[in-house]
Amino acid sequence: MMTNISVLVSGRGTNLQSVIDAIENGDISGAKIVAVISDKKEAYALTRAKNHNIPGIFADPKSFSSREAYDDCLLDILKENKTDLVLLAGYLRIITGRLTLAYENKMINIHPSLLPAFPGLHAQKQALEYGVKVSGCTVHLVEPALDGGPVILQKTVPVLPGDTEETLAARILIEENKAYPEAVKLFVENKLRINGRNVTILE
Repeated sequence: MMTNISVLVSGRGTNLQSVIDAIENGDISGAKIVAVISDKKEAYALTRAKNHNIPGIFADPKSFSSREAYDDCLLDILKENKTDLVLLAGYLRIITGRLTLAYENKMINIHPSLLPAFPGLHAQKQALEYGVKVSGCTVHLVEPALDGGPVILQKTVPVLPGDTEETLAARILIEENKAYPEAVKLFVENKLRINGRNVTILE
């Protein structure tokens, strides 16, 4: 049975690319990206979608009177594409309960910190200012609370002397590009069991 994946994006789409590559090289089988939806018209992620013959959709938030109305539009697009799994890949808008409830345990995000530490924007800057010795990324299920859903998996990187926000972000991104396809593969292969906040990965 094919898992239809839709991806919400706002920017470069490097994590989108990592999932596309994993599907195309056969590492993730039984899955297909059916739509890439952006809230930014110039997002390079839409170009990545076009390069791989994936439908790219720009949904302009300025055309809607509220966050809820915008998410209703997204929900319509997701349903039209028979979406089974929603990925947030550098998507910078706050998701409302309309989407999270409609895709409960079927919406995944990746965040550049070891959650619950440093949620929200500029996670790498937060980590450096706090003085942590280890940072990384978290793939998690999406719930109404910002960056608050159950953790699927995490990968770590050391924080090095002299690190800047940019250098730390670059090292974390390398791990993000490994972690996201890994988590998607686990979902597609039905190897995730969710019990409250605990996500168990089956062998």
